[in-house]
Amino acid sequence: MTDDTSDTNETSETNGADRTTDPQPRVPDQGRDEQPAVFVPDDGTYDDTTGGDTGDASDAARPATDGGTESDSWPLGDHGPLSPDDDPLPDGSEVAADGAADPLDPGEYDPVDVFPGGDLDLREGADSCYKCTSCDTSCPVAEVDDDFPGPKFQGPEQWRLKRKEDADIDDSITGCSNCMRCDDACPSGVPLSQMHNEARGEYVTEQMDKLSREYVRNRILSNYRLFAEAASKVPRLANAVTSLPGVGWLGEKVLGVAGERDFPEFATQTFREWWQERGGAKVSNSDKRIAYFHGCYSNYNTPEVGKAVVRVFESFGYEVMVPPQKCSGTPMFANGMLSDARRHAETNVRELTDAIADGADVIASCTSCSLSLRQEYPELFDIEGIDDLAAHTYETLEYLRIHEDLDGAVADSETDTGELAYHAPCHARNQGLARQAVETFRELDGVSVTDVGDSCSGISGTYGWKAEKYEYSMEIGAEMFEEMEEAPAETGMTECPTCASQMEHGTGYEIRHPVEVLEEALVG
Repeated sequence: MTDDTSDTNETSETNGADRTTDPQPRVPDQGRDEQPAVFVPDDGTYDDTTGGDTGDASDAARPATDGGTESDSWPLGDHGPLSPDDDPLPDGSEVAADGAADPLDPGEYDPVDVFPGGDLDLREGADSCYKCTSCDTSCPVAEVDDDFPGPKFQGPEQWRLKRKEDADIDDSITGCSNCMRCDDACPSGVPLSQMHNEARGEYVTEQMDKLSREYVRNRILSNYRLFAEAASKVPRLANAVTSLPGVGWLGEKVLGVAGERDFPEFATQTFREWWQERGGAKVSNSDKRIAYFHGCYSNYNTPEVGKAVVRVFESFGYEVMVPPQKCSGTPMFANGMLSDARRHAETNVRELTDAIADGADVIASCTSCSLSLRQEYPELFDIEGIDDLAAHTYETLEYLRIHEDLDGAVADSETDTGELAYHAPCHARNQGLARQAVETFRELDGVSVTDVGDSCSGISGTYGWKAEKYEYSMEIGAEMFEEMEEAPAETGMTECPTCASQMEHGTGYEIRHPVEVLEEALVG
């Protein structure tokens, strides 16, 4: 940068020619685009009397724009050198008070594309990471698995590496359980789980051996709905087969499914079969409608949860709709099966937005399902209506606490439920719902709820079902098991069906859903 900031009528020597210039404001040598900065007089034209031949712009000696550094051609506009007759500023660009082009005006420079964006451009999120490692310290997997590099590497660091050097996705991305605690921990709003989902999907699509046992196992676990639907056709036979001695051992040897796990029991009547037999909604109310997203577990394994949702909402005068639906996609996101997830999402978005158009809000009794509909869908897909669905989706208790005097209704009720040990699922915490069950039942006679703390249950959907992750899963859940056993209760409570299976597996307790307790208190 020149240091010549001398007074009036300075004389400079350039290319062997002396010339006298008028006093000009001094600006830096280099602008934000690393090109010589341009000074434009107030009237927007150059003074061609200060030297040079205006008939030949390229060779003329022109006033240096920075008062000392000289360009050998006319200043550059957006599309080439400016001539004295040109408008020196592009259309729409701003002029500073002193007549100079605003160096912060995006019209004055072209952005440099350091990292090509790809299908999901997460550059802004990656740039927001300042490596504080809060995500790593909150990650339950990194705490127990020394080979797992943590969310910071899996997210912004791997994203930058991939975009800059076209490197392969590190296979450790499959070690992420998708609990999404890192999202909550990040003080800078980095979309870590979105980065993980994208990286995992790319790894599975482009790098994973489609004939490997791991891929086949993960595909089966991700598409639980498909196998549950088949099993529910013959639930007693399915339950008998899955409980046979040696089935768990065989599943681990053949597919790598943890042999220690007990297969979930299939209901003899699914929720949707009950709903059809019941004749659908018992309340008609165009002013208060909800569309119930029951998810796979409440349909095939725990229909009593879905029945409780219907009865509780009808007790508040709601018309309940049960639209056609498929899996929320949660297990597919966790295993990088994004094509499968999109197929299911297309059905869910179409059916649920139709219900929204009929005046309904969407509620889900599983916190992983509600998180998927309201966060992961719009982060990963561009299906028409997806933002509308996200804006109208709620968890069951959350909706009643917002729209009804639930505390008043509970305070006037009673139950004989007794002591409960409550675990808030990670995906409930992501939605700010960690305390809702404890607060809801605080004034309910006949029940006492003990919060067993903020530890992860460890199962994270399908993570704890994988043989190589089983021990990690139990180690992560150990704190929760201990807290449950120290609580004055022998019944657990949670909103997540897979957390419930882990709580039961680790303690032997019966596990209930909060809406079941609510049904007992309000409906009887």
